[in-house]
Amino acid sequence: MSTTATETAQIISPSQLLNHWQGHRALTRRVIDAFPENEFFEYAIGGMRSASQLTLELLAIGAPALKAIVERDERPYAEEGSALTTKAEFLQQWDASTAIINTYFLQIPREDFSKTFNLFGQYNSPIIDSILYFIDNEIHHRGQMYVYLRGLGIEPPFFWER
Repeated sequence: MSTTATETAQIISPSQLLNHWQGHRALTRRVIDAFPENEFFEYAIGGMRSASQLTLELLAIGAPALKAIVERDERPYAEEGSALTTKAEFLQQWDASTAIINTYFLQIPREDFSKTFNLFGQYNSPIIDSILYFIDNEIHHRGQMYVYLRGLGIEPPFFWER
């Protein structure tokens, strides 16, 4: 097999990747929902950020980054949603972000996934690498939230139920 054939072989389609990501988002939503109200904002272990702070980061990356990719907007990263004061508001914003992700993801032409984009004016990499980072980052922060839930004596949702 030639190098070109190897580099262009597709393992997963864009729609499968979006479904995979949305499975993770649905699970992360259930993890957020499992927190008692106060602990969502106040509980942390070992100097890590609270679940609400971790969620703010996730809200500031997924939907805004996809919008930036589609619009080729290189404005710097900014955490949005800091005015959210209840877990219900976070969940509402999570749902709105999920809809935005669905909208913008579908606007990325298949051939653009391998193109380089300078996300937030500082992460110059192929678009697919950025999207994989969004998913990996969410999994990482959800793992932290699993530790918090266990520390609170709460059984987290099964990680494989996406």
